[in-house]
Amino acid sequence: MTDPRFVPHDDRYVPTLPPGQVLEALHDALRRRRSVRMFSDRPVERAVVEGLIRCATTAPSGANKQPWRFVCVSDPAIKRRIREAAEHEERLFYERRANDEWLADLEPFGTDPDKSFLEVAPWLVVVMALYKTDDGGQVYYVKESVGLAAGAFLCAAQLAGLATLTHTPSPMAFLREVLGRPEHEKPFLLIPVGHPAEDCVVPERAIHRKPLDQVAVWHEAR
Repeated sequence: MTDPRFVPHDDRYVPTLPPGQVLEALHDALRRRRSVRMFSDRPVERAVVEGLIRCATTAPSGANKQPWRFVCVSDPAIKRRIREAAEHEERLFYERRANDEWLADLEPFGTDPDKSFLEVAPWLVVVMALYKTDDGGQVYYVKESVGLAAGAFLCAAQLAGLATLTHTPSPMAFLREVLGRPEHEKPFLLIPVGHPAEDCVVPERAIHRKPLDQVAVWHEAR
């Protein structure tokens, strides 16, 4: 077994402001993110989406296998096929698959089987999880790795002033068929990307976040 090769970490990011100020500014930007279902058809340049993906792919991954692929759709015909298939699955979800508690939890958000935003948003970005490398090799911690990349994508979009939605029609296997993707790729997340409509509204309940004392536990040195 060969020894691992290490190189100096000489391109470290060094902020120009104190950590507290950096985090305050970042939190102020991220706390304003909303899951948007009312999109404008205002165009977004491909170069911008490429920039979002470059940010997403800075995420860490198991053994640096980078088991993700971002399939980007602006073709109206493909967006129509995605919408039709997603709405079919969503109708089954609301009519048969979801139990009463799940439906009650969704009620304050006003969601339903209509997914017209899938045709309005200028881009649909389907995040695919790769369960093998393209040449058949092993990958590790796939869901964790792809989840980190998807989170980075959402943060980048927010900082770029774009609206997004984490859409998870279930099951999502139809996306692989519509997009012609190989068997080792499985849909992980469908993210519409664009600008919010002028009359965009969001559920009031979605604005609230748990306070720090409910989400953090501390074991500090004494």
